[in-house]
Parts: sequence; structure tokens; C-alpha cells
Amino acid sequence: MKFDSSAAFNEKRYEAIRSREVAGGDAFFYAVVTTGVYCRPGCGSRTPNRENVLFFDTPQHAEQQGYRPCRKCRPELKRGSEVHEKIIVKACRRLEQDEAYPMLETLAREAGLSPTYFHRLFKKIVGITPRQYYLKQRTDRLRRKLVDGDDVGTAIYSAGFSSLSGAYNQNEDRLAMTPKKFQQGGDDEQIWYGFSSCYLGIVLVAATDRGICAVELGDSEEQVYSHLHNQFPKAEIKPGDPDFEQLIKAVVDHIDNPSQKFDLPLDIQGTSFQQKVWKALCTIKPGNTSTYSVIAEKIGKPAAVRAVAGACAANKIAVLIPCHRILTKDKKISGYRWGRGRKRLILKKEKQ
Repeated sequence: MKFDSSAAFNEKRYEAIRSREVAGGDAFFYAVVTTGVYCRPGCGSRTPNRENVLFFDTPQHAEQQGYRPCRKCRPELKRGSEVHEKIIVKACRRLEQDEAYPMLETLAREAGLSPTYFHRLFKKIVGITPRQYYLKQRTDRLRRKLVDGDDVGTAIYSAGFSSLSGAYNQNEDRLAMTPKKFQQGGDDEQIWYGFSSCYLGIVLVAATDRGICAVELGDSEEQVYSHLHNQFPKAEIKPGDPDFEQLIKAVVDHIDNPSQKFDLPLDIQGTSFQQKVWKALCTIKPGNTSTYSVIAEKIGKPAAVRAVAGACAANKIAVLIPCHRILTKDKKISGYRWGRGRKRLILKKEKQ
């Protein structure tokens, strides 16, 4: 058994237990003599009396003395391990379903963790806070209801908003327009598009007056156009003029010659987390590859690997935002919005 005999040091440890703060990771563990269980600081179980607490440096030391791991905080498992992911996934499912935001204390209590530790763990794994995740899900519900044809007022309230003004103030950025305009299919949005072809098949390039907003790859013009039209069915989507052909040519030239620098502006719409991921993807040079975990580390969210994968899947600008350069940890071809076959072809091209 190994533990610090300093009374003052152990009092600081006990204070960490009482406040349910987790500082310095798994710096120590504590056992409760009366229950025979050991925990990590931040555990949601009732705070034991000081005289019933022993401190240990590792789970192994506690178990050598006959203590068993707590079923709530699972101290025998490393932080960020599968049990923590399951806890956070369960919380995500609730945030997706509840119309009203459940209090942080409620989510933490259901997870068996302190509010501070739960909040930190959620952000570490998901990449955003519980409230930010809830707001995103609420916006997605509003989006679906508007697309389904609900009138604006009904859609706003049934999605979980308490007022019309709240929905308009909070969602213009997330929808890239107001709820009314979104339901109108981007009525005031002008999008120009055009087709070309390359070794990957048919290419559609679409742009607003702010820059390129979509590059689609497919087997037919009908297929790639439908993707754009389904996103904004009532937007003013129209063929580009002769000058637009130069933009299309620049995109196709870059697809055919990936080492060629591309400097034209992009109209990138996504969450702040997605934009961080996409920016990190653009630092991967042609001919090189990376992994979801490396990108997660690069943006300062090492546990948000799944969220990084989701951001890659949400990319609407093929090749220019090079999500195709991401492989699995064992260097295998992972999923790709425009097909694994195309991903394999692009990577082969960039190796030449």
C-alpha cells in the first residue's frame, strides 16, 4: 500500500472529495472503510465521513487492500474509456429527446457524477458543452419540422422554444437564415451552379455571392443537383453565367491537379466545432493522410474523435475541404460521403 501520511495533504484530498472537484486527473483514489468500496474524486455517491476514508495512489493499491471498485464512477477504468463514453451517449440521447433543457445537476445525478466533472467529461468527449449540444439538437428539430411543412409558429413551439423571438434570435446563425426564410427554402438566397466532369465522375459546383458553398460528386447531373435542391428547395438556384464557368474550371483543375494551390473563397457554413475540424483538415498536404484522433488532438479535443468523424461526414465541399485524407487508426479507407471508391481514387491521384 502506498499513500501519503501527511495529514495536511490528506485533508486537501478530502476537501476535493467533499467539493466533488477533479483536479489533476486520477491523482488519487479513496476507499470508504464502512462500505468496502473505493472511488475517484468527483464520484456522485454520498460524501463519506472523514474518519472512514483511506487514500490510495492507484486502483491496484486499493484492491490489494480488499476494496472493490465503485459501480458509479468505475475508478478501475481509465478516464475517457468505454464506460465514460456510454455515460455521455446516454446523456446525449436525453438531450436529443427532451423539449426543455434538463438542468446540468439532473444530467450529472443520472450519470452518477458531480456537475463539474460531468460537464468537463461531456465537453471532452463530445467537443461542446451539454447546453450547446441541446441547442444544436433543438435547432435540428426545428429544421425538420419546417421541412415537413409545419407552420412557423407550431414548428418553433413544438421544437422546444418558449417564444417566437427566442427562435429567431438564436437560430439565424445556425440555420444560415431566419426560421421563416429556412421554411421558404432559402427564398432570399441566390445560389449559382454548374456542372463539369473529371476522373471522379460528374462534378457540381455551387456558390453564393460569398463563395463556394458546395462541391458535389456523383454519377449524373440529376443526382448531384438533387442534393443541392433538397437542401434549399425554394432558393433561387440558377445556372451560372459564362464567368461562373471559370470558377468551375478552377475547381476541376484542382481536383485533377491536387498539388495546385486553390485560393478562391469558400462559403463555409457549420458549427464552430465543425469549422475547427475543417480548418485542421486543410492543413493536411496532398499525398499525406491523417486520422480522426490526430485531428481531435490538433484542435485541442483529444476525446472528441467521434465528433470529428461527424464533422468530416457533414462536409459539403468535396476535395477542397479534404476530408478524404482521413483514414482509420489502422490506415484503412473509412467512410466517405461521395463513396469509398472515389476516396480511394483521390488518394491514389494525390500520391502520384
